[in-house]
Parts: sequence; structure tokens; C-alpha cells
Amino acid sequence: MTAEALVLAIVVVTALAFDFTNGFHDTANAMSTSIATGALRPKVAVAMSAVLNLAGAFLSVEVAATVAKGIVNLNGVDPDKLLIIVFAGLVGGILWNLLTWLFGIPSSSSHALFGGLIGAAVAALGFGGVSWSSGVFAKIIVPAALAPPVAALVSAIGTRLIYGITRPVPEVSKERGFRWGQAGSAGLVSLAHGTNDAQKTMGVIMLALIAHGTVGKDDPMPFWVKLSCALAIALGTYVGGWRIIRTLGKGVVEIASPQGLAAESASAAIILTSSQFGLPLSTTHTATGAIMGTGLGRGNGVRWNVVGRMVLTWVITLPLAGLGGAACWAVAHFVGGIAGVLIVVGILVAASAAIWVRSRRKPVNSANVNADWDDTAALSDVGEPEITVVDVMAEPDPPLPPADAVRTKEML
Repeated sequence: MTAEALVLAIVVVTALAFDFTNGFHDTANAMSTSIATGALRPKVAVAMSAVLNLAGAFLSVEVAATVAKGIVNLNGVDPDKLLIIVFAGLVGGILWNLLTWLFGIPSSSSHALFGGLIGAAVAALGFGGVSWSSGVFAKIIVPAALAPPVAALVSAIGTRLIYGITRPVPEVSKERGFRWGQAGSAGLVSLAHGTNDAQKTMGVIMLALIAHGTVGKDDPMPFWVKLSCALAIALGTYVGGWRIIRTLGKGVVEIASPQGLAAESASAAIILTSSQFGLPLSTTHTATGAIMGTGLGRGNGVRWNVVGRMVLTWVITLPLAGLGGAACWAVAHFVGGIAGVLIVVGILVAASAAIWVRSRRKPVNSANVNADWDDTAALSDVGEPEITVVDVMAEPDPPLPPADAVRTKEML
């Protein structure tokens, strides 16, 4: 195997690793409300989401085409340099995904990927290496700015209509019926997520294959690319990003089943529409806006401190993931050759392991994902061991009788 082929193989594996993190990072977008309302059991929810993400990945390639041809300027770029750009951008995106997962913040995996690619491209090629107006502004920034308010508006209107129409229905019957409805709407969001997010990794792998010369710029996407990306995002989804599921399901608003149905339906409609037009929309922004809209529509309060932390993270995702991508490019370029790529791989593995070990101090899983939200705690402060409070003033229990007395009584 030549050095160029080895680098291509490392890029493809890294892209699939990013797809895996995308799956467990963004499971919350589809399933957080259904889990929070009890419509689906946590493990059932992530399993269903995984299957539908897998199916959704085969429904469209419009977003993949946007990623492969619309962000980085391919004209006149040395193929070997372009491979390193894609690799460095992927590493920057993975590290940002893992860091935000650790703190339970639902940031955009799409923007982490794009930020990493943009940072690496600028470091390698200068600002001319990125399609700013037709790519970054039109296909990333504008959709990112519009998705949350549009989703919130649609969801708020839907919530008001649902509660208005079902006002005569007894509360118990209403809750039970909408939980069944949520199973369908959450599945639709998962299907939509597959049509949008899995496509981004397909586009990145296509970008690497074009750079290596394996396929031409206008060639159709190989089937193995679609299959491997679909499987990677499905597996990541099945793992379940419980920390982020908890934040979206319990931290933004106390949500009931009718609100969950409204939020999921709004998210699915917007994501599927964006996929049809080839817009790499952030499903995180869309789902969060929809959940916030249900709180506004119902008037039962939005936790603005939690939303504020999310929005701040959204704003800094592109630049900080970009810095990560640029730094990885600098290391790989400074060392040079396959050695530079392997050093960056080592950095990625070490950082990922450190984040995983840190997350085990305060684990979040299917057992405690629906625990009551504590506004005074940080987003990552869940999963703390329970402390039993002992009342020292209470009457002591009477002493147990001696064993001999018990045996004598039994004999009598």
C-alpha cells in the first residue's frame, strides 16, 4: 500500500468515526421528548432511531453533493494537501463533538464538521480556499440563523392548535393518545436525521476520494460509501448520547406528550424540506428551536439560562472547531508525510480517551436520563450518587432479641 492510499484509508476511517459521534451526539434531536414524556422507553427509543437513521441515509444524496462541492474550493488544490485538509477538519469536528457531549450541550455536529474543514482549509490554502459567499454564508450561516426561530414558531403554533382542539378530551386520555402519536413523529425525525446528517459524512468521503483520484468530481457516489456511513451513524445512534438527551428532554422545558408531538412534527417537516433542497441544516438547532417553541406555545416556561448556554455554544462552534482543524493541519504539515498524520491520530485517540474517562465520574444513562432537572447544577452535574439523609432525632429501633431467645421461642 502506498503512502497516499494509507492516508486515504485513515481519512475514510476518521470520517466514519465522526459519523459515529454524530449519531450518538444527535440522537437527542429525535428521541429526547419521547423519552422525557415516557412515550418510549429509553433503550427502545435509541434502537428505533438507529434503524430509521440507517434507512434515511439512503433516501437522498443532495446534502452530500453540497458538502463535497460547495464548501472547500477544489480548483487547483494539490490532491495530497486536500486529503490532509479533510483529515484535519474531521479531527477538529470529532473533538468538538466529544467535548460538548461531555458537558451535555446539544451543539451542532454539522457546524463542528464544517468548522473543522474551514479551519483546516484556511490554514493550508488561505482564505481563498473556502467558498465563502456561495458556500459558508448561503448554505451554513443563513440556515443556522433561520432554523431555530422558524422551528420555534411552527412548534408554538402547533402546540396551541393541539391544546385548543383537544380541550374537551380528558387529560389522561389525551396524554395516552399523544404518547402513541409521539412514537410515529419521533420515528419521522430519525428518518429525517438520516437524510441530512449521514449525507454530510458521505460528502466528506467523496471529497477525499476525489482528491485521491479514485472517483471523478462528477461521478456518482459509490454504494459502499452510502452503506458504511449509514451503518456508522446508526451504530452511534444506538449507543445513545444520554447526556444530551437529558438536556433537551428535561432541561429546556418541562414537556408533555402533546408538546412532544408538536415539536417532533415541526422538526421532521423542516429537516426533510432542507434535505430536499440540499441544505446541510443543523438538526440540533431545529430540534432545540422546536422544543423551545412548545414551551412558548403552552406558556409553561422556558429555562432561558439553559437556552442561553446552548446559543453561546452554537455561536462559538464554527470558530473553535475551525481552530481545532487548523491546529491539526499545522501539526500534520509541520511533521510531514504519514508520520504527521499518525501523530494527529494519536492526539485524537488520547483526547477521546481522556474525555471518556472524565465522563465516567458523573455517568448519565438510560436509568437516570429522566431524573428531575436541577437548575442550580451545571449541565454535566447529573448522575451524582444519592445521599441518604439520616434523622438523628428519630426514635431508635428496638434491639433485636438474642439468637438463643429466638430459638427457645421457636421450640416452644
